[in-house]
Formats: sequence, structure tokens, C-alpha cells
Amino acid sequence: MSEHDAASVARRAFLSRLGFGMTGLGATLASGIAAQSSAPPPAAAGRWQPARHAQDDWFDQVPGQHRFVFDTTTYEGLGGAMFFANNFFVGNQNGYGLGNADLAVVLVVRHISTPFGYSDAIWAKYGSILAQRANLTDPVTKQAPKTNLLFNPSSMAGQLPNNGVTLDSLLKRGVHLAVCMMATRRMATVIADATKGNADTVYNEIVANLVPNAHMVPAGIVAVSRAQERGYTFANVGV
Repeated sequence: MSEHDAASVARRAFLSRLGFGMTGLGATLASGIAAQSSAPPPAAAGRWQPARHAQDDWFDQVPGQHRFVFDTTTYEGLGGAMFFANNFFVGNQNGYGLGNADLAVVLVVRHISTPFGYSDAIWAKYGSILAQRANLTDPVTKQAPKTNLLFNPSSMAGQLPNNGVTLDSLLKRGVHLAVCMMATRRMATVIADATKGNADTVYNEIVANLVPNAHMVPAGIVAVSRAQERGYTFANVGV
């Protein structure tokens, strides 16, 4: 075989081997691309969920398939919230045939509305001090109230901002209250200063004498947030 023929055979052998190698490389790349395209996409970032805290579990223990929370900061605002909370019950009963147990309703009392989460026993003892912050007088006696005016004011119907809807009647429907601890602490300090007493003692006395279905919460504004995280529809009434 001539040198020219030998070179031609070697060249053909090299090109053959190169073609086979490229074919194998192409198959490998194609296989890799196919495998990559068939792989599931990376998991999407998890949807945000609020953290749960044991202190807030009572929100889920209020029975009802429809949840509503009212935020109040004033005496007038709480009276209005009580009126609309009652409308919420009546409207659902008349329009949907729902009973009290089908509706979970929470009233948040914070800032100036906070003392209306306290029982008559606290108002009888400290009413003159509690009334000062709300600039409140009993519409009958024209003096500082000695009872929780919104709890069961049967003799004052039409003279209060709750339009005759009493707190007592709402509690019997299953309404719960979230009572602001921060405001209560401040009020206990004011009472202790006025009576030369001890703020912690007054605070513990108040906590022991809340209205039924009342929960002392770290702060009313926190309860407003936590209730919505637990599925409660939100409404603010008054200023």
C-alpha cells in the first residue's frame, strides 16, 4: 500500500471515530436535556401562614361557622358595636335561619372602652375613677356611675349609645370579650394612686371581676390582629 493510500485509510478511520464520538456526545446531551425537562419544577415558596400561640386558642373555642370581631376604643364606639353585633345575630337568624351557636362574635374593649369589660363589683368600688377617663356620668343620677352602664341598663333604654342592646343579652347569645391588659394595667395604677393602694393588687382584683365570657389579652390591638389571623371578619365602630 502506498503512503498516499495509507494516509487516506488513517484519515477515514479518524473521521469515523470522531463521528461516533460526536454521536455519543449528542446522545448524552440529548438524554441529559430530556431528563432535565422531565424533572419536576423546584417547589414553590410556601404560602405564608401566621404563627399560632396558645394564648390565642380561645378564639377557636368560640363556636360558630361565621366569625366576626368588633374593635372598640371608646364608650360610644362600644355601644355602637353592641348594637351592630345584635344586628349580626338577628340578620343571620332571619335571613339564613342560623342560631346563636352558628355565630362567633368577639368584642375587643381597649383604650377607653376597656373598663366596660369589668363587672359591677369593680364599678361599685372604683366607678368615680373609671368614669373620669371616659368623661362619663350616669344619665339618671348625673353622677359617676356605680355600675357598668352597658351591662344591663334596663332603666336607661334610649339614653345610652347601645340603643337598648345590653352587654348581658349579647353574652347570653355567646359573645365573648377581649379585654386589654395594657389599658387595665394603666387603670390599676391610676386607681392605686387615687386610693393609696397597690397597683398589682388592684389589677388582680379587676382580673378576678371581669364580666362573663371575658378574656384578658396582652393588648387589645394584638387581639384585633390575632382574631383576623384566626378567620374573624373585622369591623371598627366609632372613633
